[in-house]
Amino acid sequence: MDDLSAITAALDRVGPRLKRIRTQRGVTLTDLSERTGISKSTLSRLENGQRRPSLELLLPLAQTYRIPLDDLVGAPEVADPRIRLKPRQLNGRTVIPLVRRPNGIQAWKIIIPADQSTPNPRVHDGYEWLYVMSGRMRLIIGDQDFVLGTGEATEFDTQLPHWFGSTGEGPAEVLSIFGRPGERMHLHTTPDKQ
Repeated sequence: MDDLSAITAALDRVGPRLKRIRTQRGVTLTDLSERTGISKSTLSRLENGQRRPSLELLLPLAQTYRIPLDDLVGAPEVADPRIRLKPRQLNGRTVIPLVRRPNGIQAWKIIIPADQSTPNPRVHDGYEWLYVMSGRMRLIIGDQDFVLGTGEATEFDTQLPHWFGSTGEGPAEVLSIFGRPGERMHLHTTPDKQ
């Protein structure tokens, strides 16, 4: 297979991959259109292979699905096993993906600057686990307001109104592990021997 045929074949697989990701996450075309600003008809044509993928379409989809563009388009793996962490700015925070898979549990390192201290609670499907690596983090879940310090962790259902950010005293570094509905963290412990 020559290079042009390989590129054409890879592009032909993007639409079905996009549809599979969307349906696995239980997202409708209407929801996806609202989140990305891409029309429903364009999204449908893209998923059905009637529209060629472009960066203008794929970048908002990768950001919405929180997956690397390489995974979204099915870029071939390289021989180097190291993960290239590519930080990006998201809502004023530095977000570094720690896993490379389009489905399943996702993990990020999030650096929250001191000025990210104004609560803006939101709700979405899933379950989140947070671990404060450094600094202090403010967490609001429903009508509860917490401050977590270095070494503290929390977990919660993201269908409850929630927000996390800085206490305003300084930056915080947080490890976030997020699972879609039905995916939960499982801790295995061994009983103490008496």
